[in-house]
Amino acid sequence: MTEVRLETRALSRYFGALMAVQGVDFKLDAGARHALIGPNGAGKTTFINLLTGVLPPTDGHVLLGGRDITDKAQAERVKLGIARTFQINRLFRGLSVLENVCISVAERAGAAGSMLYPAGRRTDVIDESMHLLQTLKLADDAGHRVSELPYGRQRLVELAITIGLKPEVLLLDEPAAGVPSAESHIILDAIERLPEHIAVLIIEHDMDVVFRFAKRVTVMVGGAVFAEGTPREIETNPEVRAVYLGQAGQRSDQGPKNA
Repeated sequence: MTEVRLETRALSRYFGALMAVQGVDFKLDAGARHALIGPNGAGKTTFINLLTGVLPPTDGHVLLGGRDITDKAQAERVKLGIARTFQINRLFRGLSVLENVCISVAERAGAAGSMLYPAGRRTDVIDESMHLLQTLKLADDAGHRVSELPYGRQRLVELAITIGLKPEVLLLDEPAAGVPSAESHIILDAIERLPEHIAVLIIEHDMDVVFRFAKRVTVMVGGAVFAEGTPREIETNPEVRAVYLGQAGQRSDQGPKNA
Protein backbone atom coordinates (compact mmCIF):
# COMPACT_ATOMS: atom_id res chain seq x y z
CA MET A 1 0.00 0.00 0.00
CA THR A 2 1.37 3.41 -0.99
CA GLU A 3 2.30 5.70 1.88
CA VAL A 4 0.36 8.95 2.11
CA ARG A 5 2.94 11.72 2.28
CA LEU A 6 0.70 14.80 2.58
CA GLU A 7 -2.97 14.94 3.56
CA THR A 8 -5.63 17.52 4.31
CA ARG A 9 -8.82 16.86 6.23
CA ALA A 10 -11.80 19.22 5.83
CA LEU A 11 -9.35 22.06 5.18
CA SER A 12 -11.05 25.45 4.91
CA ARG A 13 -10.07 29.09 4.74
CA TYR A 14 -12.46 32.02 4.87
CA PHE A 15 -11.68 35.67 4.23
CA GLY A 16 -14.65 37.30 5.90
CA ALA A 17 -17.68 36.02 4.01
CA LEU A 18 -15.54 34.69 1.15
CA MET A 19 -14.97 30.92 1.33
CA ALA A 20 -11.66 30.60 -0.53
CA VAL A 21 -11.13 26.93 0.36
CA GLN A 22 -14.05 24.78 1.48
CA GLY A 23 -13.66 21.48 3.33
CA VAL A 24 -10.95 20.02 1.11
CA ASP A 25 -9.97 16.39 1.70
CA PHE A 26 -6.83 15.66 -0.29
CA LYS A 27 -4.08 13.01 -0.30
CA LEU A 28 -0.67 13.09 -1.96
CA ASP A 29 1.12 9.75 -1.99
CA ALA A 30 4.87 9.24 -1.76
CA GLY A 31 6.33 9.52 -5.26
CA ALA A 32 3.12 11.05 -6.63
CA ARG A 33 3.06 13.14 -9.78
CA HIS A 34 -0.13 15.08 -9.18
CA ALA A 35 -1.54 18.20 -10.85
CA LEU A 36 -3.94 20.76 -9.36
CA ILE A 37 -5.98 22.69 -11.90
CA GLY A 38 -9.04 24.92 -11.90
CA PRO A 39 -10.46 28.14 -13.31
CA ASN A 40 -9.47 31.59 -12.12
CA GLY A 41 -10.59 32.10 -8.53
CA ALA A 42 -10.75 28.37 -7.79
CA GLY A 43 -8.64 28.70 -4.63
CA LYS A 44 -5.53 26.85 -5.81
CA THR A 45 -2.96 29.30 -4.48
CA THR A 46 -4.83 29.69 -1.20
CA PHE A 47 -4.79 25.91 -0.84
CA ILE A 48 -1.03 25.79 -1.44
CA ASN A 49 -0.54 28.62 1.05
CA LEU A 50 -2.40 26.52 3.61
CA LEU A 51 -0.19 23.51 2.87
CA THR A 52 3.00 25.52 3.30
CA GLY A 53 1.94 27.50 6.37
CA VAL A 54 1.79 30.88 4.65
CA LEU A 55 -1.84 31.05 5.82
CA PRO A 56 -3.48 29.37 8.82
CA PRO A 57 -6.71 27.48 8.10
CA THR A 58 -10.05 28.60 9.44
CA ASP A 59 -10.93 24.93 9.93
CA GLY A 60 -9.41 21.54 9.20
CA HIS A 61 -6.00 19.92 9.39
CA VAL A 62 -2.79 19.40 7.40
CA LEU A 63 -0.82 16.20 7.97
CA LEU A 64 2.69 15.33 6.78
CA GLY A 65 3.56 11.65 6.96
CA GLY A 66 0.61 11.19 9.33
CA ARG A 67 1.80 13.95 11.66
CA ASP A 68 -0.49 16.93 12.23
CA ILE A 69 1.44 20.05 11.20
CA THR A 70 -1.52 22.44 11.11
CA ASP A 71 0.02 24.67 13.77
CA LYS A 72 3.57 24.57 12.38
CA ALA A 73 5.08 27.76 10.95
CA GLN A 74 6.25 28.00 7.34
CA ALA A 75 9.96 27.69 8.18
CA GLU A 76 9.38 24.60 10.30
CA ARG A 77 7.38 22.94 7.52
CA VAL A 78 10.35 23.45 5.20
CA LYS A 79 12.59 21.69 7.72
CA LEU A 80 10.04 18.88 7.97
CA GLY A 81 10.18 18.31 4.23
CA ILE A 82 7.84 20.65 2.31
CA ALA A 83 9.45 22.81 -0.37
CA ARG A 84 7.82 25.18 -2.84
CA THR A 85 8.53 27.18 -5.95
CA PHE A 86 6.58 30.30 -6.86
CA GLN A 87 4.98 31.77 -9.98
CA ILE A 88 7.61 34.53 -9.86
CA ASN A 89 11.05 33.32 -8.80
CA ARG A 90 12.58 34.62 -5.58
CA LEU A 91 16.28 34.33 -6.28
CA PHE A 92 19.26 36.41 -5.15
CA ARG A 93 19.82 37.95 -8.55
CA GLY A 94 23.12 39.61 -7.60
CA LEU A 95 24.68 36.33 -6.49
CA SER A 96 25.99 33.54 -8.67
CA VAL A 97 24.00 30.45 -9.52
CA LEU A 98 26.27 28.34 -7.31
CA GLU A 99 25.95 30.76 -4.40
CA ASN A 100 22.16 30.65 -4.60
CA VAL A 101 22.13 26.86 -4.40
CA CYS A 102 24.79 26.76 -1.69
CA ILE A 103 22.63 28.94 0.55
CA SER A 104 19.83 26.38 0.31
CA VAL A 105 22.07 23.36 0.87
CA ALA A 106 23.91 25.02 3.77
CA GLU A 107 20.67 25.99 5.49
CA ARG A 108 19.36 22.42 5.24
CA ALA A 109 22.66 20.97 6.45
CA GLY A 110 22.82 23.37 9.40
CA ALA A 111 26.00 24.91 8.01
CA ALA A 112 24.69 28.39 7.26
CA GLY A 113 26.32 29.87 10.36
CA SER A 114 29.77 28.73 9.22
CA MET A 115 29.46 30.23 5.73
CA LEU A 116 31.53 33.43 5.66
CA TYR A 117 30.56 33.98 2.04
CA PRO A 118 27.48 32.63 0.21
CA ALA A 119 29.51 29.77 -1.25
CA GLY A 120 31.68 29.56 1.87
CA ARG A 121 34.52 27.11 2.41
CA ARG A 122 32.43 24.03 3.10
CA THR A 123 33.53 21.71 0.32
CA ASP A 124 30.70 19.30 1.15
CA VAL A 125 28.14 22.06 0.56
CA ILE A 126 29.84 23.18 -2.64
CA ASP A 127 30.15 19.61 -3.96
CA GLU A 128 26.49 18.84 -3.30
CA SER A 129 25.43 22.11 -4.90
CA MET A 130 27.53 21.44 -7.99
CA HIS A 131 26.03 17.96 -8.25
CA LEU A 132 22.56 19.50 -8.27
CA LEU A 133 23.59 21.94 -10.98
CA GLN A 134 25.03 19.11 -13.05
CA THR A 135 21.80 17.13 -12.66
CA LEU A 136 19.79 20.07 -13.99
CA LYS A 137 22.39 20.83 -16.67
CA LEU A 138 23.32 24.14 -15.05
CA ALA A 139 26.96 23.43 -14.25
CA ASP A 140 28.21 25.72 -17.01
CA ASP A 141 26.25 28.58 -15.43
CA ALA A 142 27.55 28.02 -11.87
CA GLY A 143 29.77 31.14 -11.86
CA HIS A 144 27.28 33.42 -13.60
CA ARG A 145 25.08 35.86 -11.75
CA VAL A 146 21.45 34.83 -11.78
CA SER A 147 20.55 38.17 -13.36
CA GLU A 148 22.64 37.20 -16.42
CA LEU A 149 20.61 34.07 -17.15
CA PRO A 150 17.56 33.76 -19.43
CA TYR A 151 14.36 33.48 -17.42
CA GLY A 152 13.89 29.79 -18.25
CA ARG A 153 17.27 28.94 -16.74
CA GLN A 154 16.47 31.07 -13.69
CA ARG A 155 13.47 28.80 -13.11
CA LEU A 156 15.86 25.83 -13.22
CA VAL A 157 18.02 27.51 -10.56
CA GLU A 158 14.93 27.87 -8.38
CA LEU A 159 14.22 24.18 -8.89
CA ALA A 160 17.81 23.33 -7.87
CA ILE A 161 17.37 25.38 -4.70
CA THR A 162 14.20 23.55 -3.71
CA ILE A 163 15.75 20.13 -4.42
CA GLY A 164 18.72 21.21 -2.30
CA LEU A 165 16.36 21.26 0.66
CA LYS A 166 15.83 17.49 0.11
CA PRO A 167 12.05 17.73 0.40
CA GLU A 168 9.65 14.86 0.82
CA VAL A 169 6.96 17.02 -0.81
CA LEU A 170 7.60 19.48 -3.63
CA LEU A 171 4.95 22.02 -4.60
CA LEU A 172 5.50 23.63 -8.00
CA ASP A 173 3.46 26.79 -8.61
CA GLU A 174 3.26 27.21 -12.40
CA PRO A 175 6.93 26.30 -12.96
CA ALA A 176 6.83 27.28 -16.63
CA ALA A 177 5.14 30.66 -16.02
CA GLY A 178 6.95 33.42 -17.90
CA VAL A 179 9.15 30.97 -19.76
CA PRO A 180 9.01 31.26 -23.57
CA SER A 181 7.15 28.31 -25.05
CA ALA A 182 10.27 27.30 -26.98
CA GLU A 183 12.08 26.81 -23.64
CA SER A 184 9.29 25.25 -21.58
CA HIS A 185 10.51 21.75 -22.44
CA ILE A 186 13.67 22.49 -20.41
CA ILE A 187 11.56 22.91 -17.28
CA LEU A 188 9.48 19.83 -18.00
CA ASP A 189 12.56 17.72 -18.70
CA ALA A 190 14.02 18.80 -15.36
CA ILE A 191 10.81 17.99 -13.49
CA GLU A 192 10.71 14.54 -15.07
CA ARG A 193 14.24 13.89 -13.75
CA LEU A 194 13.30 14.62 -10.14
CA PRO A 195 14.02 11.83 -7.64
CA GLU A 196 11.19 9.31 -7.78
CA HIS A 197 10.56 9.27 -4.02
CA ILE A 198 9.56 12.96 -3.91
CA ALA A 199 5.82 13.60 -3.93
CA VAL A 200 5.23 16.38 -6.46
CA LEU A 201 2.15 18.57 -6.74
CA ILE A 202 2.11 20.98 -9.65
CA ILE A 203 -0.28 23.90 -10.09
CA GLU A 204 -0.58 24.60 -13.78
CA HIS A 205 -2.97 26.15 -16.29
CA ASP A 206 -1.21 24.84 -19.38
CA MET A 207 -2.97 21.60 -20.18
CA ASP A 208 -0.11 20.30 -22.31
CA VAL A 209 2.14 20.55 -19.23
CA VAL A 210 -0.47 18.91 -17.02
CA PHE A 211 -1.14 15.95 -19.30
CA ARG A 212 2.56 15.36 -19.90
CA PHE A 213 3.49 15.45 -16.21
CA ALA A 214 0.62 14.18 -14.09
CA LYS A 215 -0.46 10.66 -13.16
CA ARG A 216 -3.44 12.08 -11.26
CA VAL A 217 -5.27 15.38 -11.53
CA THR A 218 -7.43 17.26 -9.02
CA VAL A 219 -9.79 19.94 -10.27
CA MET A 220 -10.80 22.75 -7.90
CA VAL A 221 -13.81 24.98 -8.50
CA GLY A 222 -15.11 27.56 -6.06
CA GLY A 223 -12.64 26.53 -3.37
CA ALA A 224 -13.75 22.89 -3.33
CA VAL A 225 -12.62 19.69 -5.04
CA PHE A 226 -14.75 19.35 -8.17
CA ALA A 227 -13.23 16.18 -9.63
CA GLU A 228 -10.20 13.91 -9.33
CA GLY A 229 -8.87 11.12 -11.50
CA THR A 230 -6.34 10.09 -14.08
CA PRO A 231 -5.50 12.61 -16.82
CA ARG A 232 -7.64 10.63 -19.25
CA GLU A 233 -10.60 10.58 -16.85
CA ILE A 234 -10.33 14.33 -16.30
CA GLU A 235 -9.88 15.08 -20.00
CA THR A 236 -13.02 13.12 -20.93
CA ASN A 237 -15.18 14.26 -18.00
CA PRO A 238 -17.92 16.40 -19.61
CA GLU A 239 -18.46 18.48 -16.46
CA VAL A 240 -14.76 19.31 -16.21
CA ARG A 241 -14.64 20.13 -19.90
CA ALA A 242 -17.55 22.52 -19.42
CA VAL A 243 -16.04 24.44 -16.50
CA TYR A 244 -12.36 24.38 -17.36
CA LEU A 245 -11.01 22.70 -20.44
CA GLY A 246 -12.81 24.96 -22.89
CA GLN A 247 -15.82 24.99 -25.16
CA ALA A 248 -14.42 22.29 -27.43
CA GLY A 249 -12.90 20.37 -24.54
CA GLN A 250 -9.45 20.74 -26.05
CA ARG A 251 -6.15 21.39 -24.28
CA SER A 252 -5.05 24.99 -24.36
CA ASP A 253 -2.08 26.98 -23.13
CA GLN A 254 -4.34 30.00 -22.87
CA GLY A 255 -6.26 28.62 -19.88
CA PRO A 256 -7.00 30.69 -16.80
CA LYS A 257 -4.10 31.56 -14.56
CA ASN A 258 -3.69 30.45 -10.99
CA ALA A 259 -5.99 31.82 -8.35
